[in-house]
Amino acid sequence: MEIQQTNHGAVTVLKPIGPLCEEDADAVKTQTIEASARNLGRVVLDASAVPYIDSRGLEVLVEMADALSQGGQALKLCGANEVLREVVELTDVAPLLEQFPDVNAAVRSFL
Repeated sequence: MEIQQTNHGAVTVLKPIGPLCEEDADAVKTQTIEASARNLGRVVLDASAVPYIDSRGLEVLVEMADALSQGGQALKLCGANEVLREVVELTDVAPLLEQFPDVNAAVRSFL
């Protein structure tokens, strides 16, 4: 899995490309936690190129949300397709995340 990283001012946007599954989920978690430590939790996870997620991917979302909440931050997820949004809702992971329709809306939420 490729994970693109861009900066929008003081906010780091991570965009995993491909399914968020067991093979790659820990890499996404590691990169998100590292980016969060570098910029005081101003991280957005752009899920627009994630076609689906498995149980390990969901676990990683929960672990990232927990790690960020310990620092008073929230995991900001944007661009999730309908399937991903449904899975997050049905598994009760949604309350742990701040969800946005696109990167710009998520980045603006830090203002």
